[in-house]
Amino acid sequence: MIDAGTRAFWRATLALCLGSFMIFSNVYVTQPLLPLLMDNFQISELEASWSFTITTLTLGLSLLIYGPLSDAIGRKNIMLVSMAGVVLTTFLLSQTQNYSMLLILRGLQGLCLGGLPAIAIAYMSDEFKHKAMILAVGFYISGNTIGGIGGRLIGGFVGEWLGWSEAFLVMTLISFILLALFALLLPASSHFTAKSLKPSMMMTQLAGHLNNPLLLLAYLIGGFNFFIFINQYSFVTFLLADAPYHLSPSWLGLLFLTYLSGTVGSALSGRIAQRIPQPMCMIIGILVLMTGSLITLIPSIWAIIVGFFINAFGFFFAHSTASSWVSHNAYQAKASASSLYLVFYYLGASSGGFYLQPFWQWAGWSGIVAGSMIILTLTLLAAILLYKISSQCVSDAPSVKV
Repeated sequence: MIDAGTRAFWRATLALCLGSFMIFSNVYVTQPLLPLLMDNFQISELEASWSFTITTLTLGLSLLIYGPLSDAIGRKNIMLVSMAGVVLTTFLLSQTQNYSMLLILRGLQGLCLGGLPAIAIAYMSDEFKHKAMILAVGFYISGNTIGGIGGRLIGGFVGEWLGWSEAFLVMTLISFILLALFALLLPASSHFTAKSLKPSMMMTQLAGHLNNPLLLLAYLIGGFNFFIFINQYSFVTFLLADAPYHLSPSWLGLLFLTYLSGTVGSALSGRIAQRIPQPMCMIIGILVLMTGSLITLIPSIWAIIVGFFINAFGFFFAHSTASSWVSHNAYQAKASASSLYLVFYYLGASSGGFYLQPFWQWAGWSGIVAGSMIILTLTLLAAILLYKISSQCVSDAPSVKV
């Protein structure tokens, strides 16, 4: 088993971080382009946001396949094949000028994008010692945040400079390079044990995860936090592209540098979770996310930026902890358990815009924050309940006398 601080630890962790960057830069490349797509194709704000939500929807659904499949036939090769599919669909996106075809390709791209997220943490659970895995998950999710930043910066700057289709072409080149590095650096599985691929068993395992309150509450916390967090970014692009801010796509892309605080939050979560219970980390993260959302109500570009820095730290602090918690508390079919967490996570991303749209029409950005507070209050209560249940499980565990 790979221990923290070893050469094998850093090599595997770097590979997974690079793969994570590739995946999430492709997921989020369209987000700063939403106002540009809206003007170019003469579509509404909600229709423009479909270029993002269709990807997260199909990504989330694909996780139901990749996780159980990797439990049966292995980890690394599935990640490689799915990532190659990302490179291909990204290139095809650069060649289309029809919005309907763009949505179809973004949907297909989402199916390919799910391979690495569905399997990466299960790979770490197989190959890393427990403390090393907690640290590696924090670094890996930091790669998620950096990928989210990179994709948005590429989308914003290249889109404004050359056009939205050229942004996809640049992403194709970057994705190909990262795929090659991932294949070279990631060690083959040494401790993977194959399980037979039986659909009935897959359904039984998924049902078992959903019947485990220690997992179900984490699924709901992660899914509904992302339901709010990521869709706040979509609506704030429309806020800042309009009066009185009038920000261009490149400046909108820079807004996503606020994800850097999420990188710090993810990296810190593993260390802090070694000192306090993980459900308490989730509680802290949600409270920070609520605080940042309220700060964005101040009608100043600087207040909005500060609020989103705080939001990103709180969200990724809670998300990294919840993701690690799921893998640690799933005692069988770990890839399926992690995949199910991400199904909730990405279904939240794809549906949150429909929930927040009426709040946007009702009261603009103030309505978005009000709608956010309702959901975040519920996830906070879920995290408190998870803390109480997990504490009870510890107190009820039989002690061993020597």
